[in-house]
Amino acid sequence: MSRLIVVSNRVNPPSDAGQGSAGGLAMALSAALREYSGVWFGWSGETVETFSGQISMQKIGGVTVALVDLEEQDREEYYDGYANRTLWPLFHSRTDLAAYERTFGEGYARVNRRFAQTLAPLIGPDDLVWVHDYHLIPLAAELRALGVANRIGFFLHIPWPGRRQMVTLPQHRQLAESLLAYDLVGFQSRDALDAFGDYVGRELALTMADGQVIHDGRATRIGAFPIGIEGQAFADLAAAPLAQDTLARLRASQAGRKMVVGVDRLDYSKGLEERFLAYEQMLADHADWAERVFLLQIATPSRDTVQTYQEIRARLDAVSGRINGAYATLDWVPIRYVNRAYRRDELAGVYRAAHVGLVTPLRDGMNLVAKEYVAAQDPDDPGVLVLSKFAGAAEQMDAALIVNPFSREEMSEALARALAMDRSERLKRWRRLMDGVLRDDVSAWRDRFVDALRASVSSNETGDMSKTS
Repeated sequence: MSRLIVVSNRVNPPSDAGQGSAGGLAMALSAALREYSGVWFGWSGETVETFSGQISMQKIGGVTVALVDLEEQDREEYYDGYANRTLWPLFHSRTDLAAYERTFGEGYARVNRRFAQTLAPLIGPDDLVWVHDYHLIPLAAELRALGVANRIGFFLHIPWPGRRQMVTLPQHRQLAESLLAYDLVGFQSRDALDAFGDYVGRELALTMADGQVIHDGRATRIGAFPIGIEGQAFADLAAAPLAQDTLARLRASQAGRKMVVGVDRLDYSKGLEERFLAYEQMLADHADWAERVFLLQIATPSRDTVQTYQEIRARLDAVSGRINGAYATLDWVPIRYVNRAYRRDELAGVYRAAHVGLVTPLRDGMNLVAKEYVAAQDPDDPGVLVLSKFAGAAEQMDAALIVNPFSREEMSEALARALAMDRSERLKRWRRLMDGVLRDDVSAWRDRFVDALRASVSSNETGDMSKTS
């Protein structure tokens, strides 16, 4: 029986399902790896003076993991550099923040080559290889150069940029063409799939027909595979002791007020500054909500060594402080702004305590917080989801209040509407949302992708690719 080999920048199988770091994705991939006796390969997060390619094999949570250390220069150029200072802003439509430095590209290519050289000996003849995210786009091309002919799939967790944004990237053609070394490429949303098809047609002069692109005599399947969460498991988590304790503490602190919640990684793509300003607009336009509502914003710090992230944190500190200074009273603070991570069961209690879930990224591949918020709700008295139209989740979750996060007034009015929504409408919207969360869960996503990869034409197989359906 063939194994499944998962490859990602970092390896994160869950050792404790309650920990915040062990989300539904990690548990779904871990379950697949246990089922297929697979291996999860990636960077250890550690750096060494000289790259050796030595692999550390260990078992975590019943999953075999293969870890490799990188050099400090690799971390600076590949991870901090090309991945997070070049591709991340570019793919989130922030070309103004993208840093195009030659050494970054060199480091990115070097690490992908090192990953391939280290990984290739682990791959058996019938193994399926599933590569994840923007850090490792060229990995299949590097593996093919080493003679690996297995079926290799790639899933992009973030958006694919529009064509005019993509062409600002030096050597964009080489990066895009390297995706066509995969047998299957998956995107989060139809919007991202269409953007890739537009780029392929206009820049590479290739046709995406019947869900595939033919390039250099080989066919690559292209599709949208919207990711989900463990819907029922997360709903059950909301009844766990720590979730219930968190719920009770928050309800006591609410003092009869309604709570709006935002839970995000601290990142400019999440639209946190725009969210704060829209909330301020709501308070200005609807004075009757003064002292009757508050916003709890949990923003988990990330990439603290990157200057852009230090700047967004400083701006959010300033904006939240200004709003609180202008509107707070002796016993009410309009924004509770918290910079720390929480366990998943704690978050389930936070979500259930919130009357409104405010999920308004400026650009997002999917955004699983939206689905977690829905799953954690009280089925008899659910809250309302306000969701950005630029989150991939909006394609599946049209029963939410869909907003343009760039419009302060639109978000303000949607927030006021959500706070005032009657129970019958809340129930109707939540039931539609919850049905989708349960149906399109993370296991269904995983199985759809793996089944499609199994069915793809691999480079082991010969024949006229133009006749492949």
